[in-house]
Amino acid sequence: MSQLLLDIAPATQPTLDSFVAGRNLELLSALRHALAGSSSERSFYVWGEVGSGKSHLLQACVRATSDMQHSASYAQGSVPQFAEVVAVDDVERLDAAAQIGLFDLYNRIRDSGGMLLVSGKQAPLHLKLRDDLRTRLGWGLVYQVHELNDEEKTEALTRHAEAKGFALSAEVAQYLLRHGSRDLPSLMALLDALDEHSLRLHRAPSVPLLKEVLQRILESKA
Repeated sequence: MSQLLLDIAPATQPTLDSFVAGRNLELLSALRHALAGSSSERSFYVWGEVGSGKSHLLQACVRATSDMQHSASYAQGSVPQFAEVVAVDDVERLDAAAQIGLFDLYNRIRDSGGMLLVSGKQAPLHLKLRDDLRTRLGWGLVYQVHELNDEEKTEALTRHAEAKGFALSAEVAQYLLRHGSRDLPSLMALLDALDEHSLRLHRAPSVPLLKEVLQRILESKA
């Protein structure tokens, strides 16, 4: 029965609506306008630390495009196939051949009027990529994705919990922020583990259950 409960738990996928903007409101607005066709911007490069939300934004844009019945493709650390909207995550991981592939893909998308979204850990000027590719990435809109503060992380965690079908109490949220990793993806994963543990025990998510989850994680690393 517990396995069945886990199987029917709603899967959560990144969306633009579920992205807590924080200091990234201008970026979120620019992406929405571009996807809606109310902006002429067709190339975006976003950069920031691990866990800042870059992947969420790229995947959300691809999903939004697919929902509008347009072709879209996404790849992390590699070059995806050509589509109306293409998202390339972790561009610094591309090898020499993939960099040539992305340069060619950039030109195809520009000529077709498509849209390209690329992410990396650094601003274009500091990327260790081919000069011509680095230059192209800097031609479009470039945004730094700023990490959320604790209040904004709490909002993001609350939305994530709601999407999975349960209410996140203030006590659990505070304990997560005090004792979990600081980056949001790790906090989300810990919240998912708490949800699974609570479903297995048929109990509401709570601080005591969260402590059990954290203890199991510590024991698994010992």
